[in-house]
Amino acid sequence: MNTNIRIGSIDLKNPVISASGTYGYAREYGEALDINALGAIVVKGISIEPSKGNPEPRIAETPCGMLNSIGLENVGIKAFISKKLPYLKSLETPVITNIYGKTADEYAELAGIIDKLDGISGIEVNISCPNVSKGGVAFGTVPELTHEVISAVRKQTSKTLIAKLSPNVTDITIIARAAEAAGADALSLINTITGMAIDIRTRKPMLANITGGLSGPAIKPVAVRMVWQTANSVSIPVIGLGGITCAEDAIEFIIAGATAVQIGTANFPDPKTPLRIIEGIVKYMKKNKITSLHELRGTVKI
Repeated sequence: MNTNIRIGSIDLKNPVISASGTYGYAREYGEALDINALGAIVVKGISIEPSKGNPEPRIAETPCGMLNSIGLENVGIKAFISKKLPYLKSLETPVITNIYGKTADEYAELAGIIDKLDGISGIEVNISCPNVSKGGVAFGTVPELTHEVISAVRKQTSKTLIAKLSPNVTDITIIARAAEAAGADALSLINTITGMAIDIRTRKPMLANITGGLSGPAIKPVAVRMVWQTANSVSIPVIGLGGITCAEDAIEFIIAGATAVQIGTANFPDPKTPLRIIEGIVKYMKKNKITSLHELRGTVKI
């Protein structure tokens, strides 16, 4: 079965990718499974300066999912290059860095630095961050701001550029087209949905930050819908994520129009989830006499 796909200039042996924020810097999972078996790896989001993230508690379990308010904790680009990149360069599977900033200039600066690094195949741009120069409005909720930051990154790198879209919008297709017009090679969606949980014993929010990002199976129907809408609105590849826990989930996203999928929250209870999904996709293809994923993508019958 041919499970090979292409995202921008990156060739992947299969469509299963780790999702940023759930896979650390890859070494964390190296002892649990052969991470070279994955189609690609997206590492934890990187910023210009190190960040301690939000105060604790910052994770809360919810029915069919979890809320997190980690706050984009990371080591910063300098430590990433000196302490994390050497291991990542030893991997055979493509590595994609996720980046975020508070202004378009910060995104562009990061992209320029990463563009010169060997061992990094692509850049995924988290545009769910608030633009401090625009009053805290998230880049990914306004098409003009989406275009601004993706365009700024595009000018600084020739690596494959993926825009990670926020679901916290009225019409995802408008944002998707803005990112495509600005030069994105692909889109990944969805990021977490803003949510809240309250401890009824104390009557206090379960997260110190009050609200957080909801992920896990609870958001999958929303993600599938947005992937389907987006895949029918743009001409670049769409990477689907949100609540994928098994091969059937991944196949559902591909039928909806996704070229690839990312596995996030499911990595926590079972680090080998991506491997099971890869095996399940192959079994499905054999059973249904599908020789290439191209035959399956976007075949939902409306």
